Amino acid sequence: MTGKLKGRFMEAGVGITNVHLLNLTKERATISNAEGYFAMDTQVGDTLLISAIRYKRRTFVVSENMLASTTLMIELEPFVNELEEVVLRPYNLSGNLNKDLVNLDVDEPVSAVSLNLPNATAKKRTQAERQLIEATTGGGLVPLNPILNAISGRTKMLKKRLARDKAYLLTQEVRARYPDSLFVKDLRIPQIRIPDFMYFCEVDSAFAELAGRRDDLKMWDFLKVKGLEYRKTNQLD
Repeated sequence: MTGKLKGRFMEAGVGITNVHLLNLTKERATISNAEGYFAMDTQVGDTLLISAIRYKRRTFVVSENMLASTTLMIELEPFVNELEEVVLRPYNLSGNLNKDLVNLDVDEPVSAVSLNLPNATAKKRTQAERQLIEATTGGGLVPLNPILNAISGRTKMLKKRLARDKAYLLTQEVRARYPDSLFVKDLRIPQIRIPDFMYFCEVDSAFAELAGRRDDLKMWDFLKVKGLEYRKTNQLD
């Protein structure tokens, strides 16, 4: 039995964007839209892998009931990665504001801010940032938006979405530094699994620090090590 599998990725009733759905049997892939919806041509018995930043990976086998469903609702479980103390280089920042203010000794760079240019600090906000601002502000003597959204949990959800969006963009930026052929030939990662491999790397505590340094050689060394781990974990050898 073949057909189009339609569904929505959810967390606490809210759709999740940028979730990758990989058909490992047919070597196809799709990604959820801004509201969490997806659609993919499949058949009964296909093995699918769900892969997304900040969520636990899941695999499942397509059944007749799934294909018959109008919209398959899939609740994803957040992945909590507890980090130890991190030092940010080159300024040796510890994350402790009082400590860093004492130790930090750098000259102010020449920039639009230091020159006091108009709109120097203005930046284009993402959709998640705009939604969070809307949820936490409001007009009137007693703004109701922050109160209602805090009670409903919408503010907390939007903060999580903003963090996921930033993590997703960082991971995509790192992937864009290298052609897919390097992942396939040098790391022996199947092309369809590259997004999942990047998420596998992202949950490593060293990933974000390396990504921020923009040292392509050290990042590639890191990816090579993670490639071996990924292949072993997923029994690709």
